[in-house]
Amino acid sequence: MKSMLLNRQAPVERAPLEWIDVPDPVPGPLEARVKVSCCAVCRTDLHVVEGDLHPPALPIIPGHQIVGVVDALGPNCRRLRLGMRVGVAWLRHTCGACRFCTSERENLCESSRYTGFHAHGGFAEYAVVPEDFAYELPESFDDMTAAPLLCAGIIGYRALLRCNLRRNEPLGLFGFGSSAHVVLQLATHRGHEVYVVTRGRMHQDMARALGAAWCGAEASGLPRRLDAAIVFAPSGAVVPAALAALERGGRVALAGIHMTPIPQLDYDAYLYGERDVHPVTANTRADGRALLAEAAEAAVRPRTTVYPLRDANRALADVKAGTVDGTAVLVVNS
Repeated sequence: MKSMLLNRQAPVERAPLEWIDVPDPVPGPLEARVKVSCCAVCRTDLHVVEGDLHPPALPIIPGHQIVGVVDALGPNCRRLRLGMRVGVAWLRHTCGACRFCTSERENLCESSRYTGFHAHGGFAEYAVVPEDFAYELPESFDDMTAAPLLCAGIIGYRALLRCNLRRNEPLGLFGFGSSAHVVLQLATHRGHEVYVVTRGRMHQDMARALGAAWCGAEASGLPRRLDAAIVFAPSGAVVPAALAALERGGRVALAGIHMTPIPQLDYDAYLYGERDVHPVTANTRADGRALLAEAAEAAVRPRTTVYPLRDANRALADVKAGTVDGTAVLVVNS
């Protein structure tokens, strides 16, 4: 099969992903093979390619927002069937027995494994997934719409849970990329006013078009204090600004898998008044199912910018530069 394979981590400007043939994967017991239609591009993929995150072994095929059709089943599969359209996300294995798995916190399982990190992902014509970690997709979403929901949507949904957003409270989004533009749609559908802090003019325009109550380049310009905020920008320097924007008792969720160091925080200025910080670590399968159901009910429609699979390096470079309108999506056999 054709794939974009990472043999050596390097800045994406050096085009480290190689367009290469690799053997077609064969599903093992309780696994399904998916013929990939498309795979959305995540900032996590950029971290893997450039070396901010280190997979256990190279080479690796990145990509963990996969939409496709089941075309082969391994032994003992019971839930999936041939021809079923499914989604494949970041989380692909947990032990099922530890204190986290047995208390609805499988995202914290120390034996967790991830697509495009521990096992080959969706920047290829085929991908294999344990059948218990594949998502059935609502019929209301076409492939291009569904793909960004499988990480940008799921992680954004978990960030909403982690910031404990209560009824009618205003929400701030710091950074406005793929995940934030899904969260904005979810939050406005729930009836919240959403305030977006992002420097990019294109991203500001997109946020306004999607219903943001206010957009600006600096948190100092916010017209009101916030009860909850989510930091999507992978910059620790943004965290103090988000905390400073909170009302007493406010909560900020940190949605990234990787972030530059957070500056030293003055307790009285940023934390006193019971302002809480809640990092996000991956997701549970329940998060994924709940996100897909709510996104269908809310008619969420991610914006997408399409690239052929073999242009994955260019797509990642555009993600890095912040020039993607919505979510970059790689299309197989385009």
